[in-house]
Amino acid sequence: MTIGSFLEKKGSGKNIQIQEENAPLLPTKQEVGEGFSEFNGASFGGAVFNLSTTIVGAGIMSLPATMKVLGLVPGILMIVFMAFLTESSIEMLMRFSRAGKTVSYGGVMGDAFGRIGKMLLQICVVVNNVGVMVVYLIIIGDVLSGTNSEGIHHSGVLEGWFGEHWWNGRFIVLLLTTLFVFSPLACFKRVDSLKYTSALSVALAVVFVIVTAGIAVTKLVNGSISMPKLFPDIPDLASVWSLFTVVPILVTAYICHYNVHTIDNELEDSSQIKPIVQASLLLCSIVYIATSFFGFLLFGESTLHDVLANFDANLGIPYSSLFNDIVRVSYAFHLMLVFPIIFHALRLNLDNLLFPTARALSSDNLRFSSITVALLSVIFLAANFIPSIWDAFQFTGATAAVCIGFIFPAAITLRDSHGIATRWDKILSVFMIVLAVLSNAVAIYSDAVSLFNNNTSPQA
Repeated sequence: MTIGSFLEKKGSGKNIQIQEENAPLLPTKQEVGEGFSEFNGASFGGAVFNLSTTIVGAGIMSLPATMKVLGLVPGILMIVFMAFLTESSIEMLMRFSRAGKTVSYGGVMGDAFGRIGKMLLQICVVVNNVGVMVVYLIIIGDVLSGTNSEGIHHSGVLEGWFGEHWWNGRFIVLLLTTLFVFSPLACFKRVDSLKYTSALSVALAVVFVIVTAGIAVTKLVNGSISMPKLFPDIPDLASVWSLFTVVPILVTAYICHYNVHTIDNELEDSSQIKPIVQASLLLCSIVYIATSFFGFLLFGESTLHDVLANFDANLGIPYSSLFNDIVRVSYAFHLMLVFPIIFHALRLNLDNLLFPTARALSSDNLRFSSITVALLSVIFLAANFIPSIWDAFQFTGATAAVCIGFIFPAAITLRDSHGIATRWDKILSVFMIVLAVLSNAVAIYSDAVSLFNNNTSPQA
């Protein structure tokens, strides 16, 4: 959507001039009569929950598997390091946004690199968010209907409760979830409307961590499990290359940049965005570290790519099946509540990519509904044909996610259109680009070699 005058942000104490800029679902004069007139700005807590929900999605389920590859010490250090890089990249992104008087990520890219840069960002957001939401549906299907991993069938919750029936098969479960959960939640036109579902989703993630930690500590005390490895096993050169395959997983786990501007635009006081980002990253880092540590502690070398799939067997404690169901059901509902906030950014970027000069998406119900239905259909169909979340995460993490999270913010800083980048900013930007390109190139190469070896290995 385009806004050609001034946008006054309440509480910020300043007017921001915006020319020909995409403003994600900001209230305009057209929208005052459409339910926006009573909106006085998003709260600090609501913004923290919305941003935290953007971060803590499906990525948490693959983090214990990264500990199996890296070991606990390097793995936890990498989680903290990625949080630091994420905070730095967002800070640079918002600083250049303020300097260029832009109100969207695409606007900052357009300010630095023109229309091509803006379109490239929007394409990456579409690719990343579609991939992430496909992962959400895959995990929900794994949890409720079961999955096959390495030749072993892991029963789903519904299969365990009621046995195998046509109505609790993967396709039907995902179809009903899409129609009766995702569709209603995807109809909200303002991200702040999702603050309560976001708060609940974060609470459900914490439930998962608490239950997992309790089970792991109980088994550690009674001696049924031992401390997992602290450092990776590196017997040969191939093992070194395999370490890089976890980098896309860690990158994807922290991607939230595409929603920062949307959340900032709805704040009553725009100066709050920095502490909101810091609070969200701190909260998510704690959840990630706890999940990684206790998940790997509990399952050790048996940790699967999707750790939820491990919660379908006897855990060796009283009420094992009950705890298994609590863990899996709570996280399935968590993902259902994360879905709409990721979908919100996807719809906005796709709309502006396809219809850059059209009127506000929130004021065009036909276009809003058409894009929503089309996206939900594509995501649903893709989730029924992609079998592994590890494959999906490595693809999105090694391509679009790394551009959104690190390469684009660093490139904007190095471009320095407004002459505000410090020497440290540029050094950090070069480091982020080199790290992102090299690590992900190695990850893609390692994945390709692994796939080739699997396809050419003799069949038993």
